[in-house]
Amino acid sequence: MSKSTLNPGGAGLLPPEDDRTRIATLLERARAAQEKIATCTQREIDDLCLSVGWEVYTDENIAKLAECAVQTTGMGNVPDKITKHKVKVLGVLKDLRKARTVGLIERDEARGLSKYAKPVGVVGALLPVTNPTATPASNGLSILKGRNAVIFAPHPRGAAASALAVEFMRRGLRRVGAPEDLIQIVEDPSLGQTGELMKQVDLVVATGGGAMVKAAYSSGTPAYGVGPGNSVQIIAEDADLADAAAKIALSKAFDHATSCSSENSIIVEDSVYEGMITELVQNQGCYLTTPRERSQLEALLWRPGKTGQLALNPGIIARSAATIAAEAGITLPEGTRVILVEGQHPLEQDPFSQEKLCPVLTVYRYTRWEEAVDLLVRLTDQAGTGHSCGIHTFREDYIRHLGETMRTSRIMVRQAQAPANGGNFFNAMPSTVTLGCGTWGGNITTENIHWKHFINVTWVSEPIPPDRPDDEEIWGSFWSRYAE
Repeated sequence: MSKSTLNPGGAGLLPPEDDRTRIATLLERARAAQEKIATCTQREIDDLCLSVGWEVYTDENIAKLAECAVQTTGMGNVPDKITKHKVKVLGVLKDLRKARTVGLIERDEARGLSKYAKPVGVVGALLPVTNPTATPASNGLSILKGRNAVIFAPHPRGAAASALAVEFMRRGLRRVGAPEDLIQIVEDPSLGQTGELMKQVDLVVATGGGAMVKAAYSSGTPAYGVGPGNSVQIIAEDADLADAAAKIALSKAFDHATSCSSENSIIVEDSVYEGMITELVQNQGCYLTTPRERSQLEALLWRPGKTGQLALNPGIIARSAATIAAEAGITLPEGTRVILVEGQHPLEQDPFSQEKLCPVLTVYRYTRWEEAVDLLVRLTDQAGTGHSCGIHTFREDYIRHLGETMRTSRIMVRQAQAPANGGNFFNAMPSTVTLGCGTWGGNITTENIHWKHFINVTWVSEPIPPDRPDDEEIWGSFWSRYAE
């Protein structure tokens, strides 16, 4: 919509429309579009998703999206963004293929229960600058599957790339005769318009920084948000070092670490420490800094912010290892993908223990399992409580211990964290770009946000023969254990 309107009385241009009016106009269009598909069959909705999905999956369009994203944001690289689109879109469509989101979706005859899926309405989806095209593609398909409309609020730096993704997706809607206004975007994003969007929609999904998520939860509208990442991997004494090194380097270097799931630290058992470093340096394109180079790198990565406190330098986010090293005055061997630094103690005072959003990986050493777990907990709690962690081991007792004790929503075993957390073809995690972190991370859910989060479910209950237990059935064994 135009920001100004011609005055028919000849007084020239009227003042720009206010944020509330602009968003209200988008909402009006979205609601009208959503009403038209509210009675669609499952087949019609599935065809709609397939048509839209194709537009953000086909090679020609993905190449344009990747190039636009890198050009406008300066983050990541084109080949990896193409791969990300391919994997995410196909993964989401794989999950959607068998999902029922229309009418009766579940029936339990024995309990007399039926569940019917209904749309949630219009969803406001906030987009991160780090993934301005894969995020609307992934979340948009899951939202449409529930017969909903979506309005995207892009980050200003990624707005052009996000708008191009929306243009392709609207083309997919046209192919099947669906209303194009099922998918819209705030064309001139601002904090004011994003705030209004969150107030006026029926549901918010916020994929981005902590301030964005906090604003979503404060909007008065039901919201799904994500927490910050600071993924850490333990490399146990029984790990396959070559496999672990290859997966960690792939994950950390992928798209120059734009993903919040990229490993930020690894904790390596003492007896395999040197072997792991050798694998990373000699076979996986990593470079271990000297103490002096570490200091140079630290001075580049963290700089005083507006309040005078040290903060991550935005200029290094999702830049290549070569670019970062050059700015820090460090000479890297040709082909270096990841820069390694050795962690210092106490880690709470070491900025390298935090999320870095660039291909810089911190390495710690441990001797006992209890020490590894302590480091893992402390590193995770530096930034990223509730998000994710991982371990390279074949020991079930280690895996079980982490599962029972870690305050985290997902634990990846012998996997590359960045491609694994959000679902991939080699694991059974729901495919998504939006990772809930539970109450640990200030979120409402620990789940990967996917299609089931974008439907309302009506429970229909029919009477069954009474099934009322007596007192003995409930308390009998309890009192037998606690009788005086």
